[in-house]
Amino acid sequence: MKKSNISEKPGLIFDIKRYAIHDGPGIRTTIFFKGCPLNCWWCHNPEGIEYHEELMYFEYQCMHCGTCYEVCPENVIEFDESPKIKRELCTLCGNCSSSCPTTALKMVGEMKTVNEVTSEVEKDILFFDNSEGGVTFSGGEPLYQYPFLLELLKEFKNKGIHTTLDTSGFASKKVFASVIEYVDLFLYDLKLIDENEHIKYTGVSNMVILDNLRFLANKRKAEDIIIRFPVIPNITDTNRNVEGILDFISSLKGIKEIDLMPFHDVSEKYYRLDKEYKIKNSESPTNERLLEIKEKFEKNGYIVKMN
Repeated sequence: MKKSNISEKPGLIFDIKRYAIHDGPGIRTTIFFKGCPLNCWWCHNPEGIEYHEELMYFEYQCMHCGTCYEVCPENVIEFDESPKIKRELCTLCGNCSSSCPTTALKMVGEMKTVNEVTSEVEKDILFFDNSEGGVTFSGGEPLYQYPFLLELLKEFKNKGIHTTLDTSGFASKKVFASVIEYVDLFLYDLKLIDENEHIKYTGVSNMVILDNLRFLANKRKAEDIIIRFPVIPNITDTNRNVEGILDFISSLKGIKEIDLMPFHDVSEKYYRLDKEYKIKNSESPTNERLLEIKEKFEKNGYIVKMN
């Protein structure tokens, strides 16, 4: 039997979502990578930030049976009507989640090889063919695991499957350049144009992000880039920030589409991980405000969609 040239070095994945329709053209299979260098206050996938397995607690599924307390070998679960996990002492052995009768406790993050991910995606090829869909890499930040990402991109490119990369653009120029020729479409996040505000709300500077977007626009057809703009009330939706984003992308010739990504409260996800949710008492942007932003971009010639 001929030995495969595919690397068997695994990557850390926290979800594979089938029949996705908002992650690129057609019907898609979205692979969610675990690990991200950003820590955005409004992150909709907080389980994708840390590059290691995590234990999530779904309170609404808990029947308060105490099984987790009984099976924990490290005695890090206290039980007073509901489980309280001493996360700093937890070894993530998985005994509690595997023993939970209602899956109220769930381990998030699984090591998978390129072959394993490829086999999962290939189950959906018929849907790709009929809808002009494909595979989307999201997260977390896929570029955070770029050797694994690159192997997958090459494999799907060889198979003629359309590839989309959903990215913050925060990576070294060398890493970013290594994947460009294997990506058919970039969903590129632009959050805040002011560097100090970007550091405050995401934990990192936006200089690398802006520079990589310039590099990408200069290296390939800009119509293969869709800008994703998260609309976060009183943070990203200010007139100053919207106009700054508009000025920047206007300097990049050829970009045609901007997707508005309205904020939604996901505090429950943070509660499941015992993480702080920094956006307090914030509501989704009003339809009126979304339309104002949409019209501002459209007046400058962009196609604007709202996800």
